[in-house]
Amino acid sequence: MSKRQILVLNPTGSDPDAEHQALRDRGPATLVDILGVRAWSVSDPALLKQLLTSKDVSKDGRAHWPAFAETVPTWPLALWVAVENMFTAYGDNHSRLRRMVAPALSARRTAALQADIETLVNSILDDLDALPADEVADLREHLAYPLPIAVIGKLMGVPANRRTKFRTVVDNVFATHLSAEEQAANTAALYGLLDALIEIKRTEPGEDMTSLLIAARDDEGDGSALSDAELRDTLLLMISAGYETTANVIDQAITTLLSEPEQLAHVRDGHCTWEGVVEETLRHQPAVKHLPLRYARTDIALPDGQTIKAGEAILASYAAANRHPDWHEDADRFDATRPSKEHLAFGHGVHFCLGAPLARLEVATALRLLFERFPDAQLATDRAALKRLPSLISNGHTAVPVRLRPTSNR
Repeated sequence: MSKRQILVLNPTGSDPDAEHQALRDRGPATLVDILGVRAWSVSDPALLKQLLTSKDVSKDGRAHWPAFAETVPTWPLALWVAVENMFTAYGDNHSRLRRMVAPALSARRTAALQADIETLVNSILDDLDALPADEVADLREHLAYPLPIAVIGKLMGVPANRRTKFRTVVDNVFATHLSAEEQAANTAALYGLLDALIEIKRTEPGEDMTSLLIAARDDEGDGSALSDAELRDTLLLMISAGYETTANVIDQAITTLLSEPEQLAHVRDGHCTWEGVVEETLRHQPAVKHLPLRYARTDIALPDGQTIKAGEAILASYAAANRHPDWHEDADRFDATRPSKEHLAFGHGVHFCLGAPLARLEVATALRLLFERFPDAQLATDRAALKRLPSLISNGHTAVPVRLRPTSNR
C-alpha cells in the first residue's frame, strides 16, 4: 500500500496497537481520515517534537485552518477544535489564558494535595475492602474514576451531587463513535452544566478555581480577563482533562501490573518505584492516543520529501510516537525498570499539560495504596477479553474486573 493513500482511523478504537504500527510503517507522517477530516498523522517522535515547538504550527483553527467554518457544523469532534481556551489558542493569546490557570496547578499546590489524595484513595479502598472475598470489583468504576473526579471536583468547586452528570457528558466528549447530532446534543448538555456551575459560584463563591476565574472575569477591566466563552471553555478543559485522562492511566497501570506480575515484583523488590511504573505506563499506554488538531501556518517540508501544506491539519499521534523503535529499544514491551521512559503523553512545548504533576501524584498514590491493601489481587478475566473504550482519542477499558482477595480454591 502506498504511503500516500489515506488511512482511515477506526472511530471505535478497537485495535489501536495495529493501527499505530500501520502509522509508523508509513513514515514520519502520513495522511489519515479522522471521522471524515483529512489530517497529517505524525508518529515519528523527533518530527512530532519539532512540530509541537514550531511557531509555524498553530492550534487556533479559526485563524489557521481554512476548512474550519465548513467542518465544525457537521464534524463529531467539533468541540475539540471550536472551544475557546488555552487548548486551541496560539501565541500571545495562549500565554494569556495559560497564565490565568497555571497558579491552580502549581507544584506547591499539587504537593499540598498529597494528604487529601491519600485520604480519598483510602476511603475508596475501604469500600472495596468491605466487599465479599470472592466478589469481582470493577476498578475502573470504583477507583480509576472516582479518585480523579473527586480531586478535580474539589479543585474546581464542582458540588458533589453534580459530578456524576459532568462525568456522563465528559465521557461522551471522548467517545468518537457518536454521530455529529449526538455530539451536538452532548455539547449542549455540557454547556448547560457549566452555565449552572458558573451561576452557583457567582452566587456563593468559594476558594475553588471556578470562583477565582469568575472573579477575574468579572473584576478585571484591562482587556486581559476571560471572555464569557473563554470562562466556560476553560472550566470545560480543566474539568474534562482533569479526570478522564487520569482515569485511563490508573486503568492501564492496574491492567498491566495484574497481567504481568513480574512488573509488580520489580516494585516490591525495590528495582523500580511506583513513580517509575507511572512513567512507563504513560509511555506504553498513554491516556490519549491521538489529539486533534493542529494546523500548518506555512508549508512544512517532511524528512521523506512530502510537504504539509499551509492550512492543512495535523494530528499528534502520541501513542504511536511513544513506541517508535527509533526512540526506545523493544518499545512495545512494558518495562518499569527501563532506564529511559521518556514519552509525549502530556504533550510537548508550550501546550505541555499543566496538570501533569497532579495526574502523576494521583496515579502513583492510587497504585501504592491499592497494592498495599490488596497484595494478591488478580484480573478476573484474560487481558485480551477486556473491551476498549469506543474512542480513537481516549485510551482505556470499559471495565477492569478484579478479584481483590482471591480465594484459595481459584
